[in-house]
Amino acid sequence: MTGPSSTPLRVALLGCGTVGSAVLRLLTDQGADLAARIGRPIEVAGVAVRRPDRHPGVPAGLLTTDAHALVARPDVDLVVEVIGGIEPARTLLLAAMAAGKSVVSANKALLADEGVALHAAAAAAGVDLYYEAAVAGAIPLLRPLRESLAGDQLRRVVGIVNGTTNYILSSMAETGAGFGEALAEATEAGYAEADPTADVDGFDAAAKAAILASLAFHSRVTAADVYREGISAVSATDVARAAEIGCTVKLLAICERVPNGNGSGDSISVRVHPAMIPTSHPLAAVNGAFNAVFVEAEAAGQLMFYGQGAGGEPTASAVLGDLVAVARNRVSGAAGPGATGYAGLLTRPMAETPTRYHVSLDVADKPGVLATVASEFAAQGVSIATVRQDGHGDAATLVIVTHRAPDAALATTVERLRGMAAVRGVTSVLRVEGL
Repeated sequence: MTGPSSTPLRVALLGCGTVGSAVLRLLTDQGADLAARIGRPIEVAGVAVRRPDRHPGVPAGLLTTDAHALVARPDVDLVVEVIGGIEPARTLLLAAMAAGKSVVSANKALLADEGVALHAAAAAAGVDLYYEAAVAGAIPLLRPLRESLAGDQLRRVVGIVNGTTNYILSSMAETGAGFGEALAEATEAGYAEADPTADVDGFDAAAKAAILASLAFHSRVTAADVYREGISAVSATDVARAAEIGCTVKLLAICERVPNGNGSGDSISVRVHPAMIPTSHPLAAVNGAFNAVFVEAEAAGQLMFYGQGAGGEPTASAVLGDLVAVARNRVSGAAGPGATGYAGLLTRPMAETPTRYHVSLDVADKPGVLATVASEFAAQGVSIATVRQDGHGDAATLVIVTHRAPDAALATTVERLRGMAAVRGVTSVLRVEGL
């Protein structure tokens, strides 16, 4: 190439762990193709790490421990951040954008907590902030929400966005194992971290749900706005009960636009929790460590995005896709479309959110028990959709599925049932979606 097109765009890479090292390798292996797609070659200006001795495969001349100096260098055009966490990533990215450099990030926690400030900084500097890799790994999802569906009104985004928990729940369904056994299997297989808290307690999925809701509904949603419930309390009995009614259990991130019901418009429900879904639902067939997101839009109807949700190579693929996009924008001299928060919809508390429950009760096998139990549901304004009694005597079980009702009313009903003399125990409580 000759003329201006031969001048490389120089990239600062912050972090060189599993994802960062894959990004670096792909930049090298696919350099010629990337240059052809962008219109100018891409060159790595430096790689910021904490311990250079742990990266013998990276040319020593690229490694630095001074990330702040790297992003401030005048010869750096673009910054790729894959270090994770809030700080120093936040400070580094704000400094990069203030210096006129576009940013690509895979940092879901940072985007979920500080997305508003970061987008404002990008807009003020006239640069790009792209973060496709922050949600669902290699799956093209955020850009379709932000761009392809920009002319539509989204009603609902529901997804399996954490591969570790999906692997665990899939194993429980396939083998009948309990949570502890399935977690141990996931750890041995390399799908669960030594400390799996962020995954199994729903923190990872909640951060992703905040990002999805912000883009889908053009409103400010942070991780703190997301109701979060993990899977550690899901038992083998819960999974078996689900199978009995043609369902399976998944940890879902649910973002939906909900009418307020008083003529004052809509609000947003954003929640992460395990739920029973029918085996006929497309998400029910998503097993192992895969991710999938189901989108419902007014005009486009139902869409589903499916693929590898984590791992160095898949995530690096999403990072490189963003890098190509921001590099093209840099070459053309314009920034791409950013996120908008014009709608300003408020998040609805979980207590006020309409949900459905599946409740299994060990009950005394005697006349009047069903009527007594049903009266408690009625007292809380909860309508029963189906009821089934299994067994007799000491093995008598009532299985109840409700209609939609405010979550607080359902939760209160369950607590009242626990105190009833006719109820020996509440053995299973799970929310139900898609029935």
